[in-house]
Amino acid sequence: MKISKLQWAGILVVFIFVLTLCIEAKETNEILEHRSDLITIDTLKSFDALERPKVVFLHDLHTDALEKSNKDCKTCHLSEKSSKDRLSLKFKRLKDTGKQEVMDIYHAECIGCHKEISASDQDAGPVEVCGECHKKDAGLISSNLPVAFDKSLHFRHTEANKDERTNKGDCGLCHHEYDEKAKKLFYAKEKEGSCRYCHMKETEENRMSMRLSSHSGCIDCHKKAADNKKKTGPIKCSGCHDPDMQQKIEKVKVVPRIERKQPDFVLIRANHRKTNKDDRISRMNPVPFDHKAHEGYNDTCLACHHASLDSCSKKCHTPAGSKEGKYVNLESAMHQKGQEKSCQGCHEMNQHKPNCAACHSLMAEDRKLETSCLTCHMKPLQKNLQAATPDEKLMAEMLLRSRKRLAGTYKDEDIPEKVIIKELSEEYEPVELPHRKIIKTLSNNIKDNKLAGYFHAEKGALCQSCHHNSPLDKEPPRCGSCHGKPFDGRNIFRPGIKGAYHQQCIRCHQVLKLEKPKSTGCTDCHKEKKK
Repeated sequence: MKISKLQWAGILVVFIFVLTLCIEAKETNEILEHRSDLITIDTLKSFDALERPKVVFLHDLHTDALEKSNKDCKTCHLSEKSSKDRLSLKFKRLKDTGKQEVMDIYHAECIGCHKEISASDQDAGPVEVCGECHKKDAGLISSNLPVAFDKSLHFRHTEANKDERTNKGDCGLCHHEYDEKAKKLFYAKEKEGSCRYCHMKETEENRMSMRLSSHSGCIDCHKKAADNKKKTGPIKCSGCHDPDMQQKIEKVKVVPRIERKQPDFVLIRANHRKTNKDDRISRMNPVPFDHKAHEGYNDTCLACHHASLDSCSKKCHTPAGSKEGKYVNLESAMHQKGQEKSCQGCHEMNQHKPNCAACHSLMAEDRKLETSCLTCHMKPLQKNLQAATPDEKLMAEMLLRSRKRLAGTYKDEDIPEKVIIKELSEEYEPVELPHRKIIKTLSNNIKDNKLAGYFHAEKGALCQSCHHNSPLDKEPPRCGSCHGKPFDGRNIFRPGIKGAYHQQCIRCHQVLKLEKPKSTGCTDCHKEKKK
């Protein structure tokens, strides 16, 4: 076939276009650098719109340069005398007095330092051209990750803060509240909560943002410990925020329970008496909650509590919803899907673990047993216990202790040892399915799983993984009763019998990471017919 000049021209244009894209992609990969110490200097925007692009500042790069000259943080940050000599996070100033004054400080101090270093024949930053600092694209990407202050890290800080003589720590160094009348901070014992309850994303009036507060407090504490030659935490950005460095943070294997007079057991229930027009009456049974056990399941209290460690329904998630809880009512807060802080959402995420996903990934999301709700919403042990008992913690404990876990499924004699699948025996021999072995394997995989033990309240619950739309019974109907041999075009979500078997079996094997059957090996399951 002869190619015309016009076709050759078209091929050449496409080739040049693809080549250009490859070169640009290569250059982009070479230019872009991931840094965890990337700070944006855009202070002047608080006065007016920025006249030039914001400055990308590499903090650790400058810290390392200062250390080589035997200088420290005080070179750039002034001490706040009113805060026990804590260093201000602002550059060379304590307050932002005005646009021109702040601009002059940056220009004079930064450029002056660069010139001083450059005069000693050392590598230094820009000294003349504005565009060298004020760049639209600095060719950098921030790899900064927030620090997860989990139970392990909390315990390590608690131990490091203990007085050697008394073996007691001062929790007030981190945990404090603000006294509006006295206009000062104070430590409220046994009311400790997350810093985020007060320190929000942005600075509000005299309350610093979470970012500024944590950097000011944490770095100051680490620096003072280092000055006293004590083992302490990081001072540089990368020490806390670099992904690789975070993996190196020492983990305490066994963390003692944080004592804050928190309850071991809680009874969760909505208001049963209507006190005003905003309250809703709940007719659901109360939910006994093992608070102590759930503390052990999670690395941090923030797994459930967003900020305040108060009861969920006390201020935020009331039966009707409130402004503090962003109008998410108690029912929604406990049952929201896809939300880790929701009870139901957290339980469903546990279903994604391999031993659970083998069944749950093949089941309809809304598929629940009739007893599912009653697993959490338990009936009181006595008719008058709910109204008569003054001790809800005791009631919760009694209900939890009365709840029984289901171990296993039907007896072996009630489970067929093998099932012969004949529907696909045109090209291959019938498949011999080791039915009882599969059931026993699935059952053993979850025997130590408490969630499965409580929520698989019926012995036939495990059968629902394959017989997903069948009633609970020792002898559920065969797959062919729903999945016809040809595909039913009127029901696109119900595959034919061949598709149903392959989707169900192969997907289960993939989730459990079994070697066979391979995605391309039909004879792993099907024996070829002899001709």
